Amino acid sequence: MPVFLLVFSLVTPAYSIHVESIESHSEFTCEPIRLRMCQDLPYNTTFMPNLLNHYDQQTAALAMEPFHPMVNLVCSADLRMFLCALYAPVCTVYGHVSMPCRSLCQRAKDECHKLMEIFGVAWPDDMECSRFPDCDEPYPRAEDLLTGSEPTDQSSMTVQRDYGFWCPRELKVDPDLGYTFMGRKDCSAPCPSMFFNQQELTFIRYFIGVVSIVCLSATLFTFLTFLIDVTRFRYPERPIIFYAVCYVMVSLVFFLGFLLEGRVACNPVSPSQFRASTITQGSHNKACTLFFMVLYFFTMAGSVWWVILTITWFLAAVPKWGSEAIEKKALLFHAIAWGLPGALTVTLLALNKIEGDGISGVCFIGLYDIDALRWFVLAPLCVNVAVGVSLLLVGIVALNRVRMEIPLEKENQTKLVKFMIRMGVFSVLYLAPLFTVIGCYIYEHTYRKIWEKTWMENNCRRYHIPCPYKVEETSRPAMVLFLIKYLMMLVVGIPSVFWVGSKKTCFEWASFLHGRRRKDGVNESRQVLQEQPDFAQSLLREPNTPIVRKSRGTSTQGTSTHASSTHLAVLDDLDEPASSVHSKASYHGSLRRTRDDRSDTVVYRGTEDRSFHGSNPRLDHPLSTHSSLHQIDSHSRHSSQRDVSEAPPTLITHGTTASDGRAAENEGTSA
Repeated sequence: MPVFLLVFSLVTPAYSIHVESIESHSEFTCEPIRLRMCQDLPYNTTFMPNLLNHYDQQTAALAMEPFHPMVNLVCSADLRMFLCALYAPVCTVYGHVSMPCRSLCQRAKDECHKLMEIFGVAWPDDMECSRFPDCDEPYPRAEDLLTGSEPTDQSSMTVQRDYGFWCPRELKVDPDLGYTFMGRKDCSAPCPSMFFNQQELTFIRYFIGVVSIVCLSATLFTFLTFLIDVTRFRYPERPIIFYAVCYVMVSLVFFLGFLLEGRVACNPVSPSQFRASTITQGSHNKACTLFFMVLYFFTMAGSVWWVILTITWFLAAVPKWGSEAIEKKALLFHAIAWGLPGALTVTLLALNKIEGDGISGVCFIGLYDIDALRWFVLAPLCVNVAVGVSLLLVGIVALNRVRMEIPLEKENQTKLVKFMIRMGVFSVLYLAPLFTVIGCYIYEHTYRKIWEKTWMENNCRRYHIPCPYKVEETSRPAMVLFLIKYLMMLVVGIPSVFWVGSKKTCFEWASFLHGRRRKDGVNESRQVLQEQPDFAQSLLREPNTPIVRKSRGTSTQGTSTHASSTHLAVLDDLDEPASSVHSKASYHGSLRRTRDDRSDTVVYRGTEDRSFHGSNPRLDHPLSTHSSLHQIDSHSRHSSQRDVSEAPPTLITHGTTASDGRAAENEGTSA
């Protein structure tokens, strides 16, 4: 029996559901009814969207298909009229909607529910009879037909309002995925791009691929240079290495996106469900989720590491912290640099804000969700830039005041200027791309609505959706804008090469490739920072007080600050290649040798004389040679034994030759 009913319903053409090919409309008007099921009714015009929110008659016809057998078998005399009242309602005066009565709905449902069970069709929830007015009148009512159903006067029947964006059937997704596109749920953007054609997309992808390879090579070179000699880059410049590691991962993700094209960022085409390729959203796609986690985490971590780099420079330049003192805060630096991006990443995973980027092939946030772009990309980057630039400027001003107000040796002043220029150029190479990326995000944030409305205007007829009403401004993004954005997102990692690029790096790589390893002394930039005179002392000194240059415990292997605690003024020759490195015991021994041999010359304020052994000690007061050496001897006898036994050795640059240094070290140890 069910088979007979099915065959009968299929071969009966009287009430077959068919819709002619129609174009979508930019203004909603009374339009002729083209649904074959709803022909020969008391009215012949309808309006869209209908009472079930179908935006055109083609969509309404597809939604009516499950009721096809019941209408053909005439299970109820009221079913056809009830369905047409919902799917093709009568078009009356603007603003008036005629709803069918509840009694009409109830009769159709009661008389057809057995046949619907046979065909496996359930009564839809949006057709529940309780939603309609409680009345018992025929449809259409007499007052609904007074206006006249012929759509001759278009001006009086035109609906003057914008219905917004309606998600096309091709872009709809499963409701349980939680997708959202242009304010519509269960909808996703077309993939690979809604703004560019295939030729433009191909050019952008290859451009991103080339830039990602360059950035990956540069940042990987920086990291490998660090691995060759891990003692070379200590604080305050150590954060540059972690900064480079972050952009190794960022460039690697973009390179993988270039290789995989849209296989990660896009959902596949489903012709059986009339679905086109759409942008991936949420965390259901595991590969897209992994791409997002790596890309967003290391992008934010790289930005935080740059802020930490400015903090370490500030600590070394203004309060004159030594390398060991800054390194004691390394655990705190790592907790902040990895913890904050990790917390933001977990938050975005919980909020299900992941979006595929069909252009680059990666997954990120803020590509279509403007709120996510504003709070999770723009806000963190702007805060990091504000903090980093402030600390950077304070550090540069402090170093410049030291250079201008304190007379240094010509060689050391040249090194200080060179270091300031190096730090400034590195910061500019980082900040210029970062400001450009932020500017691109802000521009995209500002014009996104206009681009989307322009896309609707150009594709509404293709997707059979309502066209936007009274479009005043149309615009589409320029391809060069996206090229600049992707370029600067990757180029921002390349400045790390500037910091490690030097002759010393070339020598290290040559030695490494030939199997030789060479240990060097103190890093030049750190040495210049840490062996400048105390800035506070320069501002508070008396007019006739000699300038004291103190070591703040900034050697590369010690942790003590013995030289500053004894208040001895030791002027180190930073450029002398024959200068040796001694421990504290060696330092005291050399002082005793100075007393016995009377070979060193004491430098008074306003005079600088080189000693026979090359050291230039400065004393706090311009005393005679005998009294000065007497003070040194007295202080050495009382403190050297205690210092040697209690404190680890601190490396201090001393101007003696290698042989004299060993003899002085033996004397100091015996003392």
